[in-house]
Amino acid sequence: MPTHSDDARIVPLPLLAHHSAARSSVTCKYRCGNACAHDAPNTSGNEYFGDIVDSVLSRRGALKAGAVLAATTGGAVAFSGSAAAAPAPGDSSPDNSSSGAAPGTDFDPVAPNTEDRVVVPEGYAQNVVIRWGDPVFDEAPEFDLNNQTGAAQEKQFGYNNDFAALLPLDASGKRHLLVCNHEYTTESHMFPGYDENNPTEEQVRVAWAAHGLSVVHVDADLREGGLTPATSKYNRRITLNTEFEMRGPAAGSDLLKTSADPSGTKVLGTQNNCAGGVTPWGTVLSGEENFHQYFANAEGVTDPAAKQRLDRYGFSGTASDRKWERFDKRWDISQEPNEPHRFGWIIELDPHDPRSTPVKHTALGRFKHEGATVHVADDGRVVAYSGDDERFDYLYKFVSDKAMKPGRSSRARRHNMALLDEGTLYVARFTGNSPESEIDGSGKLPADGAFDGTGEWLPLAHNDESLVEGMSAEEVYVFTRLAADKVGATKMDRPEDVEPNPTNGKIYCALTNNTNRGSEGNAGADEINPRVGNKHGHMLELDDDHTGTTFGWNLLLVCGDPGDPSTYFGGFDKSRVSPISCPDNVAFDRHGNLWISTDGNELDSNDGLFVVPVDGPERGHVKQFLTVPVDAETCGPVINDKLVTVCVQHPGENDEGLTSHWPDGGTSHPRPAVAAVWRDDNGTVGEIGRR
Repeated sequence: MPTHSDDARIVPLPLLAHHSAARSSVTCKYRCGNACAHDAPNTSGNEYFGDIVDSVLSRRGALKAGAVLAATTGGAVAFSGSAAAAPAPGDSSPDNSSSGAAPGTDFDPVAPNTEDRVVVPEGYAQNVVIRWGDPVFDEAPEFDLNNQTGAAQEKQFGYNNDFAALLPLDASGKRHLLVCNHEYTTESHMFPGYDENNPTEEQVRVAWAAHGLSVVHVDADLREGGLTPATSKYNRRITLNTEFEMRGPAAGSDLLKTSADPSGTKVLGTQNNCAGGVTPWGTVLSGEENFHQYFANAEGVTDPAAKQRLDRYGFSGTASDRKWERFDKRWDISQEPNEPHRFGWIIELDPHDPRSTPVKHTALGRFKHEGATVHVADDGRVVAYSGDDERFDYLYKFVSDKAMKPGRSSRARRHNMALLDEGTLYVARFTGNSPESEIDGSGKLPADGAFDGTGEWLPLAHNDESLVEGMSAEEVYVFTRLAADKVGATKMDRPEDVEPNPTNGKIYCALTNNTNRGSEGNAGADEINPRVGNKHGHMLELDDDHTGTTFGWNLLLVCGDPGDPSTYFGGFDKSRVSPISCPDNVAFDRHGNLWISTDGNELDSNDGLFVVPVDGPERGHVKQFLTVPVDAETCGPVINDKLVTVCVQHPGENDEGLTSHWPDGGTSHPRPAVAAVWRDDNGTVGEIGRR
């Protein structure tokens, strides 16, 4: 691919300084509208389980609580959490060689670093699959940084790829469909000489086209390794100009009607798509996350009920940062008050049918979805799990009324694509099994040697029936956060990707961080969120009954420097693990090992991709598989026997200008891209000597 010199200077913008120390303010501004610079939208007075745990224990007894958890987490493994010998604080050179590694983890880990490249283990090779601006269609023009147009971007790979899916088109493993989200645009780094106060209409149209999703045919080189894009009938771009169908119990509601769509059933586009999942019937789910930042003039709303609803979703201010309202009134709340209600959903796309209309599923609720993933229960019903990625927000699941039909026939696919339109929506409440006095906010393990407990799923709505007092069913679906507040859900530390493990059936959730935990006016530590000022995050493991309303839980990881006594690695020897900070997206290999990508590493090194066994003697043995370039985020891992892919988002995105020249090197402009990694002898990933 040709490189493009940075011949026009990117002008850094004056931005707010409230952001993660490991993430630039420009990223915070354009990705989430500087959410961390504002008070958390959740001001509810929900009862924390830290306030009720002692009464729970007195009611059921500590031994009974321990027995419940032992049954749900496999007993001794879950409780082997007394602090093992740890390296000195700050020591980030683990002794975790490949000797005796769990299946799928046999490689020498990559050391933490700040290199401007993708760093992979010895014996592995890599290639760049596709970049921002690369052609998706034959007729797409060559990418030209200094002469971008909306029409060109409609035919090119979008910006800031996040979630990825790799769907096989044949049994040989050669032909695949790569489906990628494009979460957000960073106009200050996309357009040389960009004026944040006066964007041009063409720049805005480029941004509209750079959002959404891309579907690209890719071919695997079965002899040498790697992936190469190709044009085919499947290739497709989904943008903010693509029509979506609203489905489920809130479709057609007065809350979703606008002047452009009086039916409340048709929406143009999807935005801020973060994580996602592949359904058992072969479609892709994608979550609309920080949609609040795109809308203007929330400050002009004076009706108390409307203002409460906007505040709970983080809407504020007058003009938006991107100024889209100047070119389309739907981004102006004062002119189209219901348009914001049409974002914040789980969308479903059938990538095998390029003529299909993508769907927004209202039955899964409206909030800042990180993504959604599906588990098929024993009775054939499907369960979709989703996290609301905001400080002090919640974890949800949806259980379908109907069972999945096996097969990939057109009839089965039509039936299965409707499963997420009828069922029950729940939100989680957690209870710890340790006395409140043992949870002091330091991350010190309680006396039983684990952060663990039980929980319940609180029903919010079933189809057209509201299960929340004082709210209609339509209100529950459109203002799900308010419904969850009312029933007393547990406030969490940014629940992001939530995925079922296909090997052991348990559910794993990345809780990325929450530096506001325990600060003035905010909730303190509790057993599910055991550290104040939680800047490194943790990994949650649920043993859910899936279609029922109870679960057991424990923390698999409390992340950070293994030399820090506040960290926990599943009871594994901390002197042998890789340091990990800010878990974000998760995936699984065929052995059931958990793969974790990070966002905002607070340990002074680049973000990366890590693997950790969740069962057996190696449980908690975190090993770093790769790192991404400077100021980039690791997103959307895909793991199979021959290949690992990651989305490299916002490389070089920094307040001082551009700090990376990845992927093309030299003096080229950085471009978000998808990278593929494989064994250089074409053997099995993570298994030395196996082909």
